[in-house]
Amino acid sequence: MKKSLLTYIVGFCCLLLSAGTLAAAGNTYTLLTEPGEKGIQTKQEATPVMQVKETEKTAQYEEQKPTLESASEFNKDLERIVKALKGFKLGGLWYLSYQNGQTGNTSGGSDFNQFVIKRGYVTLEKEFSSWFSARVTTDITTVNDPTSNLNGSLSVRIKYLYGQFTAPDVLFLTKPSVEFGVVHMPWLHFEEQLNYYRFQDTMFLERNGTFNSADMGITFHSLFGGVMDEDYQKNVNSAWAGRYGSIEAGVYNGGGYAASEQNQNKVVEGRLTVRPLPDIIPGLQLTYFGLTGKGNTAQEPDWNVNLGFVSFEHKYVVLTGQYYWGKGNQAGADQNNKEGYSFFAELKPHKKFSVIGRFDHFDPNTNNAKDENDRYIAGIAYHIDKQHQNMILLDYDTVQYKQPGKSDDNRVQLTLQVAF
Repeated sequence: MKKSLLTYIVGFCCLLLSAGTLAAAGNTYTLLTEPGEKGIQTKQEATPVMQVKETEKTAQYEEQKPTLESASEFNKDLERIVKALKGFKLGGLWYLSYQNGQTGNTSGGSDFNQFVIKRGYVTLEKEFSSWFSARVTTDITTVNDPTSNLNGSLSVRIKYLYGQFTAPDVLFLTKPSVEFGVVHMPWLHFEEQLNYYRFQDTMFLERNGTFNSADMGITFHSLFGGVMDEDYQKNVNSAWAGRYGSIEAGVYNGGGYAASEQNQNKVVEGRLTVRPLPDIIPGLQLTYFGLTGKGNTAQEPDWNVNLGFVSFEHKYVVLTGQYYWGKGNQAGADQNNKEGYSFFAELKPHKKFSVIGRFDHFDPNTNNAKDENDRYIAGIAYHIDKQHQNMILLDYDTVQYKQPGKSDDNRVQLTLQVAF
């Protein structure tokens, strides 16, 4: 028993001595993990194998290097594109309509039954900094000129093209800014964000030929006394949400965006809106708009506009009323004294549906008692997504003329507004 134990001890010591001798002689062991290879090799045996493996890794990297370099260049190009597109916004707005009706005249009227593109706007905006931005909007419309061989075709023109400078708040002015170029004129820029049914047709004064919505010039606009709270902006209206109102004023060529200037006169326009009771009746606003200049002809006929406007907005209803008096018009077609009034209502019983109604009375010459007209509009709208964005409107529009022998306008219209 003792002899056997002694034998084991001697054998174990010999084994340790052999291992130390081999290590002292500079021999090392390498564990190889490739299938089919010996589990243990000496350093001399392992070195050629390791060199082969390093060569294989280098070759594999060289094969992959073009792909890696291409991926790196692609990422750099992508970064440059993202940087260049920073601050850009793309928007679209178009009105697609089916119309059936009759245009009134002294010969009994003319029928129409047609699909039309009423308007197509594409807008590109770029913000360069916190104080400077730019905008361009193209206007796609149908040419309505029987004397032209382009009559009935689609044309593209510039509606807006301007640079905008925004300043910090100053005293009572909130978010003051200036547009320079083909810019918003002060009135329709405001009214069309109370009455969102421009796609039914134009607003009261534009529809009666007084002026349109844009011109070459300069426009200043600002809110008054801060902004309405978040709940009002979310549930009622975020446009022109100055706590105490807003202001717009500018100087323009006078011909509008769709005509070249025919004289050297400049037209001065301004709008002042007051929200008198922001905490008690937040939706109530009182507005005056005025304009003075010459009509856009070489003869330079007088042109002036005075407009008083009252509006009330609520989550479930919008009401507006306006009274106009003035002389001449933007086109310089006459120097008649004119007047008129208009009322608009929108009922919003559900976020998906609205009912609208409008009444216009217009007298194009106060010295002629038989040239007045009354317009009645009624319609129902379905809001496809966000309220007042993508919409479908079915409406009936009629004009009753007091001119002897002139028949009425009548139209049933189905219109899709696409907005993004």
